[in-house]
Amino acid sequence: MGEEDDPQSPLLESVSSHSASEAPLKRTGTQWTAVAHIITGVIGAGVLSLAWSTAQLGWVLGPICILCFAGITVISTFLLCDCYKYPDPEHGTIRNRSYMEAVKLYLGEKERWICGVFAQESLYGCGVAYTITAAASVRAILKSNCYHREGHDAPCDYGDSVYMLLFGLVQIVVSQIPDFHNMGWLSVIAAVMSFSYASIGLGLGVAKVIENGTIKGTITGVSASSILDKFLLAFEALGDIAFAYPYSIIVFEIQDTLKSPPPENETMKKASMYAIVVTTVFYLCCGCFGYAAFGDSTPGNLLTGFGFYEPYWLVDLANACIVLHLVGGYQIFSQPVFATVERWFAYKFPDSGFVNNHYSCKLPLLPGLQVNLFRMVFRTVYVASTTALAILFPYFNSVLGVLGALNFWPLGIYFPIEMYFKQKKIRAWSREWIFYRSFSFLCLLITIVGFIGSVGELVIEELS
Repeated sequence: MGEEDDPQSPLLESVSSHSASEAPLKRTGTQWTAVAHIITGVIGAGVLSLAWSTAQLGWVLGPICILCFAGITVISTFLLCDCYKYPDPEHGTIRNRSYMEAVKLYLGEKERWICGVFAQESLYGCGVAYTITAAASVRAILKSNCYHREGHDAPCDYGDSVYMLLFGLVQIVVSQIPDFHNMGWLSVIAAVMSFSYASIGLGLGVAKVIENGTIKGTITGVSASSILDKFLLAFEALGDIAFAYPYSIIVFEIQDTLKSPPPENETMKKASMYAIVVTTVFYLCCGCFGYAAFGDSTPGNLLTGFGFYEPYWLVDLANACIVLHLVGGYQIFSQPVFATVERWFAYKFPDSGFVNNHYSCKLPLLPGLQVNLFRMVFRTVYVASTTALAILFPYFNSVLGVLGALNFWPLGIYFPIEMYFKQKKIRAWSREWIFYRSFSFLCLLITIVGFIGSVGELVIEELS
């Protein structure tokens, strides 16, 4: 099978919503472009919490859990790769260009709606988490300069809310970009920034270990005031690690860019393996060197928790990279939600001028804009709601843990396994059926304990 021209569908669009007028997409992607997409999509704000997660779990369980989540991600991804084409993984005539398309085709409309709830919540939650992280980074830049001027014991205290509001105002403006086709430049900037701050964090951790001349930390991790607190923190750490592997929901979009031959599922599996190995090595280095540098005092966010004071300009640069990355990252996770809601309203209210009419607008020194009133109002309200939630719950590790745990099992395990069963016609109680059912149950337990731990810590932090 050679390269084909097909219309491209957005992340959460269903099969029935394709328009014949959409621009054709020529598939020219290779194994290495897929590796780049995966690494860019996976490495994000979650990497900053891995040192803290390792500290809660200790030198044995911490690295083992990161490796286990990597293995789970490989299994989940391989199942999804085979579900891209229907009815055969290599020669099927129907392509699933998005996660939601695949769920609808294999499992039906009811399952698609259930999946849609988790998918939209996952994307919305990333907006909240990114708002919290961006504000923390702006505050860290101010504190870093304050400590440099006045000493490490100076009372350099800054609040979060003002910076969350500023980030929200920026997102209200940036969110008026119509769709993904108009924001390629923003994605490129976000990817470069992501690698930059993660590499700086890793480099600072290595330098700190060398400066200390010893490896800090213990086998059991940070001690807690009670066994219950220790379990809650360990469970929250599992949720944070789960958040660091947010990959399953974009598998089909990446696979849909690949040319054939060779078959897309074969190329995607190789790309996934390479990308996950690279990402996991990077995660292990960040988590382990961060814990080795600070031991029991490992901060929740490696670059904003002030384990590092000097060189202050490098800490400032890393946090500036985080903010720039999150400006683009927020849009990467929000644009699919915008597309879904706006298409639904256009379908339900085809005669509404408020929903469907576009007006030309020309500002000085800027190209002409097409303004849609519904888009402007909805996206502004959406950004305002994520900002409000971030202000109410400004707890980096707990929020990441809740989001990671809540979405890990349904989106990363349950739906991929159910779709795989349908495609391969796996018999009940066969060896393969028992293996995947046991695997799913184990991952469900991880989701439950991660969610309990993260929510528990969130409540404790809110009450205190």
